[in-house]
Amino acid sequence: MNQAIFRRTELLLGENTMERVARQRVIIFGVGGVGSWCAESLVRSGINHLTIVDSDRVCITNVNRQLMATAGTVGEVKVEALKERLLSINPMAEITALQKIFTQETADEFGLENYDYIIDAIDSLKDKALLILMACRTKARFFSSMGAALKMDPTRIKVTEFWKVQGDPLARALRNKFKSLEQFPKRKFQCVYSDEQLANRGHNATCGTEHCMCPKAMTGPGDPTLLNHEWCSAKARINGTVAHITAIFGFMLAGLVLEDIDKRCSQVGGEG
Repeated sequence: MNQAIFRRTELLLGENTMERVARQRVIIFGVGGVGSWCAESLVRSGINHLTIVDSDRVCITNVNRQLMATAGTVGEVKVEALKERLLSINPMAEITALQKIFTQETADEFGLENYDYIIDAIDSLKDKALLILMACRTKARFFSSMGAALKMDPTRIKVTEFWKVQGDPLARALRNKFKSLEQFPKRKFQCVYSDEQLANRGHNATCGTEHCMCPKAMTGPGDPTLLNHEWCSAKARINGTVAHITAIFGFMLAGLVLEDIDKRCSQVGGEG
């Protein structure tokens, strides 16, 4: 089955590169609007060993941009819903779903040194800064997504080295965070970003619907397990997003992984 699934990709990359793709171990932190599309692209490209990390459950407000979020998956654990989707693409893939948060307290649980590629698609500034610092101490290739909200123009999405990112508030906040900590990434890394900065034009409210599984939207007895791990209604500010932007961010992260594998294979005399 695998040979048939990836025949078109192998035509482009060659057998040796595809074998290398299948051996790589990848971990994605955050499988929301960006990370979910990244995961799908990687699995469709032949990645067989993928770990996906996210603590949330699917919220009704995720449906506009997150791959596994549908009216039928609201309330499900995001990583489990995504894992089911990924295995429907390649049943032979090894998908590890971790319903966890990457924090100072949990960071050592993930074994970052065991991966070939680490992908950052998380929102929390503090946790994102920590992941960047720790990932850059490993031998793994590391790629990071900057902010994908408040964007509409796909032609303004770019890739550059972190310290060269311009016009992105999240990158600016991260640089300020590193300066305040007096700690800096040990090496350079590539980021996906856009310099477009739009404003919210709609009313910035919580989900406020009986169909939502967010903490503040749940009233009555409900299932207490659904009150955990969903923060969309608890954020200080919620910014507008659209699917084509978050998906392109995710696809570009996946593209960076595939391109890097292909380049490495070429350097050692492989096809591609």
